[in-house]
Amino acid sequence: MSTAVTVITRDQMREQRDLAAKVRRHPARPASYHIVTLGCQMNVHDSEKLAGMLRDMGLSEADTRGDAELVLFNTCCIRENAQRKALGNITWLKELKKAKPGLLIGVCGCMMQQQGMAERILTQYPFVDLAFGTGDFYRLPEMLLRLLESGARVVDVGEDPSTLFEDVPVYRTAPHKAYVAITHGCDNFCSYCIVPYVRGRERSRQAAQILKEVEALAASGVQEVTLLGQNVNSYGHDRGEMDFARLLQLVSDTGIPRIRFMTSHPKDLSDALIEQLATNSRVCGHLHLPVQSGSDRILGLMNRRYTAEKYLERVRALRKAAPHIGLTTDLIVAFPGETEEDFRQTMDLVRDVRFDSAFTFVFSPREGTKAAAMDGHLPKEVATERIERLIALQEGITGEVLASLAGTTQHVLVDGTARRREHLTGKGERNISVNFPGDPALIGRIVPVTITGAGSNTLRGRIMKEETT
Repeated sequence: MSTAVTVITRDQMREQRDLAAKVRRHPARPASYHIVTLGCQMNVHDSEKLAGMLRDMGLSEADTRGDAELVLFNTCCIRENAQRKALGNITWLKELKKAKPGLLIGVCGCMMQQQGMAERILTQYPFVDLAFGTGDFYRLPEMLLRLLESGARVVDVGEDPSTLFEDVPVYRTAPHKAYVAITHGCDNFCSYCIVPYVRGRERSRQAAQILKEVEALAASGVQEVTLLGQNVNSYGHDRGEMDFARLLQLVSDTGIPRIRFMTSHPKDLSDALIEQLATNSRVCGHLHLPVQSGSDRILGLMNRRYTAEKYLERVRALRKAAPHIGLTTDLIVAFPGETEEDFRQTMDLVRDVRFDSAFTFVFSPREGTKAAAMDGHLPKEVATERIERLIALQEGITGEVLASLAGTTQHVLVDGTARRREHLTGKGERNISVNFPGDPALIGRIVPVTITGAGSNTLRGRIMKEETT
């Protein structure tokens, strides 16, 4: 895999905009699109860029796949289940295309960047018209124009996804909050993870470009930005420009009311970043810090480059500086060779840290990673029994954490209406959902809410006063 990063020039981006104009004028251009997004927040943000380019080409968004003239699947391959879901969704459209021959079907994203996947799409899914990888997103106008002019399918998956480009139009569906990518790709090469192979090497955007984007969002009324990267903590290491803590301070200086970020790698959680979490009032009091395992032996096999004690030391330092911060994590069960003692150490770490919540996964072997070739894959029944124990433990802790927040004040960014009639829902600083009675006119605003109780994974409350942000 190449270590080079390809920076797309302004002239190249200008060429794509010119091609978008040609698509807009093309008589065979589809009138509408529908994007199906699978996977992480980065995929969601990528789909916003895809939507922005499609709208720039004159397409309007259709509410459903059945109503669209172009259906685009932005895929994920982080786990086998995600890949299976994507392929199942694509297969489902085969029948729709029989009834609607003019329908265009596209597949893009991480799954397409996997070795051999383009060839598989060509042979097993002949009804797919367009396929491209993560490094080619910016070329969507060029590829769609080729498809319209030739009538022949376009499959364009570059060997290296390590591209960096700016000035792509973005269509954001939520007017009050936004994703802002600050890094792309990853250099960590955890032994179980396919991301460096499908998203390329780590590359940081220029701080000036990030700040320009955030300033425009703040001016448009956005209340919260989430800074995205596979490992935001290592922002700037490849540029020598500044570190992530300094970037956070500059982002807060734009006047944006709230800042979140994800995901953080424990080995790169610096004292300067902890200080930002403790002292910067615009940075939300929540940190997603994946630990994956509590066993040093398993962490070594995972190539995580920290020990359980090092992780706990960072947690202690964080909570000393910011006692009310909420911590969430990722945990993998049944990694190859995991013993009952290894698993017990994970359970002990969870009891020690007391996460607000955790995303728990059974190990999923991904072809091309070191872990997939390791010996000692565990039987399904062992993996199932262990993850059930872990989930039960974390659910109990989550319930206690939520109950402990009764009587506190959470400043909630209102996202919309809740299922319960006349109730609103949004996220407080700790990224926990809060439901409370209120006027839908408050959607998109930050309101102080007194917590009165808790459900299994949400909080209940009431607005303290009419004053809002």
